[in-house]
Amino acid sequence: MNTAKIINLPKIFDERGNLSFLEHPNQLPFEIARTYWIYDVPGGEVRGSHAFKEQQEFIIALSGSFDVVLNDGRSEMKFSLNRSYYGLFIPKMYWRKLENFSTNSLALIVSDKLFQEEDYIRDFVHFKDMKNV
Repeated sequence: MNTAKIINLPKIFDERGNLSFLEHPNQLPFEIARTYWIYDVPGGEVRGSHAFKEQQEFIIALSGSFDVVLNDGRSEMKFSLNRSYYGLFIPKMYWRKLENFSTNSLALIVSDKLFQEEDYIRDFVHFKDMKNV
């Protein structure tokens, strides 16, 4: 899968509270190697602003809302995440930034790779050069 897209997660309704989950290969196109979360983001701050050479991610807004802005080297697209029963799949080689965090928002990110600094592309011009744009 080479295209970023929203993936709906199962939602089990219960009067005591709903439950959602994600599994490989049913919802996720990769096995999870790392999980991390972003929280307590001050108003106006932006997270991310990088791409990965190999890593794929899936981002869920567990609480609150935020926007994920992606760039494939040619065009930009924005996804607003604000529900815990769907998430955004991001393949490798997409520039991403997270912005517009609501108060008390919680972003959960699962990845198919362990942290490796050498996998990061932190310069947008270099990213576009690598995409041959």
